[in-house]
Amino acid sequence: MKFNQWTLGLAAVGVISLPSMTLAEEAQHPVMTALQSTTISGYVDTSAIWQFGSGNIVPGRSFDSMTKQDGFNLNVVKLQIEKPLDEGQWSAGYSVGLLFGPDANSLSSTSPGLWAATSDFAIKNAYVTLRAPVGNGLDFKVGVWDSIIGYEVFEAGNNPNYSRSYGFSLEPWIHTGILATYKVNDILAVAAGVANRGDINTINARSGIESVKSYMGLISVTAPEGSGFLTGSTLYAGVVKSGMTTRDPVLFGGSNSDVMNYYVGGTMPTPVEGLTVGAAYDYRGRSQGDNGLGAIVPSNYANAVAGYLSYQATEKLRLNSRLEYATGSTGTWYASPAGSNNELLGVTVTADYSLWANVVTRGEFRWDRELHGNGIFNDGSDKNALSLALNVIYKF
Repeated sequence: MKFNQWTLGLAAVGVISLPSMTLAEEAQHPVMTALQSTTISGYVDTSAIWQFGSGNIVPGRSFDSMTKQDGFNLNVVKLQIEKPLDEGQWSAGYSVGLLFGPDANSLSSTSPGLWAATSDFAIKNAYVTLRAPVGNGLDFKVGVWDSIIGYEVFEAGNNPNYSRSYGFSLEPWIHTGILATYKVNDILAVAAGVANRGDINTINARSGIESVKSYMGLISVTAPEGSGFLTGSTLYAGVVKSGMTTRDPVLFGGSNSDVMNYYVGGTMPTPVEGLTVGAAYDYRGRSQGDNGLGAIVPSNYANAVAGYLSYQATEKLRLNSRLEYATGSTGTWYASPAGSNNELLGVTVTADYSLWANVVTRGEFRWDRELHGNGIFNDGSDKNALSLALNVIYKF
């Protein structure tokens, strides 16, 4: 009797027994039939970071904050279980991404009142995928899915650099709602979605007012075959309006204070073999609101621009660099003296060398500078932050 690898895996950990599998096969149980198209993947992400100087304060950083400086780290373990859409007109599937480890706490995508943000567990995404036979095929995600904007993603191994950019910290990371995507042709694709309150990562979050939701849209353009060295270049432009309130409107009568995110980014090959360039711009702004207790919640803003260079030097060696500049209202990344705006410069250089199959091994140097000359790094007295990092990821 023959069983698929997923079924044998369930038996190996004692979830089901071989006799029960025999009965299921004879009865052609629909659950067993569905599992045959399910795939399992994921990764184990580790790092070691050394920050120059005394202290470990590093404002503006995501997922490599002060708790990870000057030591060895387990970043996160991800388990991805999914059934992708097939070519059918009425295709259906699902995707579930589960996180374990410290970065799960930083993502903090838990349900209200169920888990604390220190449980070392988070749901990265969990959605049903559907395709309707409209034109070239209209695809839907229903559930918890990743934000549609941004040059970088949560999964460090899919980014050119290990550390995340300032712009990444300005973007929403996940949404609970419905997202529709449509590929018009080989050049143009569009996406639009509606979700719950979007300024936080909490699953099933509510704004307090039934009509207040988050709305978003994205347009992507890809250079077609025959475009010379530009073939495969991509350009993205997106907007997210995160509906929220400053306070619970039922108890305190707080007004709306929406957050707006705008994003433009893209990548492009160059005439130099192996060299790719990229750029991204992020803007986040929040309107003024009334907290319902007689106090005004002031408006604030932040923006970040980044340029990327990636060079495939040899079959195994890739060099990646990022230059970024960010400004924002005081408190965006740190409390500015005398209430002045935040202003940061960052330079990151990463060498990625493939020593083992399925393993990402890379070293990284990063320099951050506070451009007003304020001491905000390390022990709170340095204008600059310098760090070295080793990132090792096994993908399965």
